[in-house]
Amino acid sequence: MLKYFPELGIEPIVMTVDPKLASYAVIDHSLGEDIRSDLIVYKTPTFEFYNLYKKITGRKEIPYAGFVNEKKVDFIQWLSRSMRSNFFIPDPRRGWNRYAYKKAIELISANKIEIVITSSPPHSTQLIGLRLKRKLNIRWIADLQDPWTDIYYYKELYHSFISRRIDAYYERKVLTEADKVVTVSDSIKRMFTSKSSRIDPSKIMVIPNGFDEEDFGEKEQSDPGKFIITYTGTIQEDYKIDAFLSASGKIAARGETILLRFVGRISAGIKEKIVSTPNVEVELYDYVPHLESVKFLLQSDALLLIIPKIENNKGILTGKLFEYLGSGIMIIGIGPADSDAGKIIRECSSGEMFEYDDEKAIEMNVMKLIEMKQSGMSPVNWEVINSYSRRSQSRELTKIL
Repeated sequence: MLKYFPELGIEPIVMTVDPKLASYAVIDHSLGEDIRSDLIVYKTPTFEFYNLYKKITGRKEIPYAGFVNEKKVDFIQWLSRSMRSNFFIPDPRRGWNRYAYKKAIELISANKIEIVITSSPPHSTQLIGLRLKRKLNIRWIADLQDPWTDIYYYKELYHSFISRRIDAYYERKVLTEADKVVTVSDSIKRMFTSKSSRIDPSKIMVIPNGFDEEDFGEKEQSDPGKFIITYTGTIQEDYKIDAFLSASGKIAARGETILLRFVGRISAGIKEKIVSTPNVEVELYDYVPHLESVKFLLQSDALLLIIPKIENNKGILTGKLFEYLGSGIMIIGIGPADSDAGKIIRECSSGEMFEYDDEKAIEMNVMKLIEMKQSGMSPVNWEVINSYSRRSQSRELTKIL
């Protein structure tokens, strides 16, 4: 949103970590092209537990969210997760906080900054805002893009009873003491509100992840002889894909040419199911830069969205959903029909959300989309879709500021 703030009367100053000292699961350098040349960015040192993790384990990459790139938990992984959860609370990125806090004090004073926004994950960043609020009594917005102690892989982190209590304490303090809290869905708002009777629900604002309309041009012509269904992003075992694959295979067996394209990290078990699907064509791509991912979307006839089958999944609103909406291509959603994602897909007239095992309905929907391709129909509601653009979402955040 920062690229749109100046035209809305907000002068942003950014503080982040020095990338030479940080560690990431993946780095997309093309995203740097989106940063305004006049944006002021300060970078600070950090101490990274994950750099130590790579040295201890001999691995070249750090764990993805949900550990999709760790096939099984050996002793070293068990030990590292235990250390991560019991010595680095709330997360291993906390090594940045002392450097960031010191620099923030300096920048706030020098630039007469009025409002601080701390954005997470990592949720350790919220502790910087909490400390600044207590020290300077500055106005503070805590922006939490994901759940904290309710994140879907939390049980895989091997917290002790004490570390869970400490983590929950930090979460409550941030939600209680921030002047405003911003999150991405109504379900996550309800989740945060339930953490304490002292949390005022009216101060928690919902601004979903959006899409940058400047990333999307005209839809590209897909292969007229194939019906191409694309999925972008990570898939792990909690992403129940069986009914969709079975439905696709049955349609292909009747003479339709179905191409399933997956772009991103896929767990070994899911990958085996995909490549074993009879009658369909399959393309698998590893992680690609963002704009290349968008190009794959625009070359598709339908887009597959899967909500993982986990606890509290109705509030999951990935950034991917809004990228899908921005493409204007119909969405095949797999997950709770009454989820926040399903509600948005329907209000945008961009597709349907189907329960995990509703194979017949999925099959009928894919056949309907094939007919729509042949007739050239495009029923999406652009007026509603555009309300989820980054420019539109920036206006909403500006109102809060």
